[in-house]
Amino acid sequence: MKAADIERQIEAGMPGARVTVRTDDDTHFEARVIAAQFAGKRPLQRHQLVYATLGAAVGREIHALSIDALTPEEWAARGGR
Repeated sequence: MKAADIERQIEAGMPGARVTVRTDDDTHFEARVIAAQFAGKRPLQRHQLVYATLGAAVGREIHALSIDALTPEEWAARGGR
């Protein structure tokens, strides 16, 4: 699975989310997901929302996924644009 495929899948499952996925080996991935849906959610709940968009690919094509899940406000506070 390619990083762009994961980005599209997360974006399809979380409309309005801004997603960036990186990988060095197409097996281990790092995702930054900025979404209003994360407001009021704990980190575990945020990760569960992202994992739900990927379904069975997690643990198969996606061996490892590191997730940075932020609301738009949290992203702005970090200096993101």
